[in-house]
Amino acid sequence: MRHHRAINGALSKHDISVVQWDALRHLDENPEASLHDLAVLTFQSDQAFGTLATRMIDRGLIERVPGPGRAVRHRLTDEGRSLRRAGEKIVDRVLAESFAGLSQKQLAAFDKLLTQALGADAAAEAASDE
Repeated sequence: MRHHRAINGALSKHDISVVQWDALRHLDENPEASLHDLAVLTFQSDQAFGTLATRMIDRGLIERVPGPGRAVRHRLTDEGRSLRRAGEKIVDRVLAESFAGLSQKQLAAFDKLLTQALGADAAAEAASDE
């Protein structure tokens, strides 16, 4: 939560929230993703992401483009891509500041623990799907 608040505060100078920046990031990384896929990636409902996308279209950050069949896809505008990159620098800085008190050895151990925990979650999720 502390990261979320710090990132939101830093992004506010660009008049964007962490939720909007995350949407730009996922859209940039998944240019062919459907609205539903983007909603899942950003932990939102389809309706919530649709509302967010509309607001971002109105700001000129993304645009709708035809997809296969009746599908509609979204893509970043030049302004959206620029804002995504500016936001990435902010997020990287906030995270670096947050973990600055840890040594390289501690960071490596932390990374290992997180990887193990996430791996265990993925294994448990896969087992529950069977």
